[in-house]
Amino acid sequence: MPQNLSSLLVIAAVAVAAPIVADYLPRIRVPVVVLELVLGIVVGPQVLDLAKTGGIVDTLATFGLAFLFFLAGLEINFDRVRGRPLELATVGWLASATLGFGIAALLQAEGKAISTLVIGLCLVTTSLGTLVPILKDDGVLETRFGTYVMGVGTIGEFGPIILVSLLLGVDRAGKAALLLGVFTAIALAAAVLALRWRPTRIIVLIERTMKQSAQLAVRLSWLVLVLLLYVTARFGLDVILGAFAAGLVVGLVAQGPLGDPLRTRLDAIGFGVFIPIFFVTSGMKLDVDALFNHASTAVRLPVFLGLFLLVRGLPALLYSRDLPRSDLLPLGLLSATALPLVVAVTAIALDTGRIRPGNAAALVGAGMLSVLIFPMAALALRRRTAQSGAIPATQPTPP
Repeated sequence: MPQNLSSLLVIAAVAVAAPIVADYLPRIRVPVVVLELVLGIVVGPQVLDLAKTGGIVDTLATFGLAFLFFLAGLEINFDRVRGRPLELATVGWLASATLGFGIAALLQAEGKAISTLVIGLCLVTTSLGTLVPILKDDGVLETRFGTYVMGVGTIGEFGPIILVSLLLGVDRAGKAALLLGVFTAIALAAAVLALRWRPTRIIVLIERTMKQSAQLAVRLSWLVLVLLLYVTARFGLDVILGAFAAGLVVGLVAQGPLGDPLRTRLDAIGFGVFIPIFFVTSGMKLDVDALFNHASTAVRLPVFLGLFLLVRGLPALLYSRDLPRSDLLPLGLLSATALPLVVAVTAIALDTGRIRPGNAAALVGAGMLSVLIFPMAALALRRRTAQSGAIPATQPTPP
């Protein structure tokens, strides 16, 4: 226990240091999550060896992973992206999946990868949870362009999460499909119950305790999360599916005046406590030595970065009738921004021996670069175009 606590102390210190360091780099705008991974590598066994995984650290990191996808599910607003944005996002993701898994199959055939599935899953993701705060801070989220990005991000997280649960969570796809169907029915039942069962006394209590120590709304959200995590664990599905579904359920219920305060509190718990632990420990586990042992392995990092842009960015051409031509490249860059799910997939794959450490490090490194480069480049392009008068700085969301 003392060793676990000393490691946890180092991780907590890193979690505090990451936003402070980010604040000292205002021109570069390094996302905090990237710094958490980098500092995790530094304090981990491969560099300073100040902290180790195991015990309570791994347990808290698992809750960090769960909270990451719980909050991602909470952010999804199907009412906003339904219609054309969701249709184009679905078609675009299917095109990405065809291209991404095709490229992954070629890499496996040439002996560059162990698993087509793992490489393909990493190539077809879009990090909605990472993009939302960036777009919100830049004033883009509420525009027409922001709505289409939300559609891309929704499918870019939802699709891979389903595939992870179907294909990585259990040994047989047929069994996984059956279990996924049962789990979906349970999640839908939970959503219907939460939407229809609204006893007046409980609602009043939720409203009254929102600013008190009882915090009933937060406790109910926590209950939904743990319940669906328990169900996925019993079914042998991956925890990220249960966490994502819990976020969707809570998001459906948390509408109206109580929604924003509840989201603020859940964000504080997730991003303030659990999620940094997940990313710091992921950095500690990253085998950087395997990435740089051979030149042929190191070159895979820029190759994977280019593949992210090719696989997820190319379908932006489908939006040529819905968005100005000047928005297509920014949309492609934002679509190719991928990190949290890449970290999660590679972590699962390393535990099951489905990916080489060098490829895992290259994929996570490419994901870090995508978060560093793509959103910044996309928003800079839009600002330049807006200044030239080619498009207005903000556009209304589509009907």
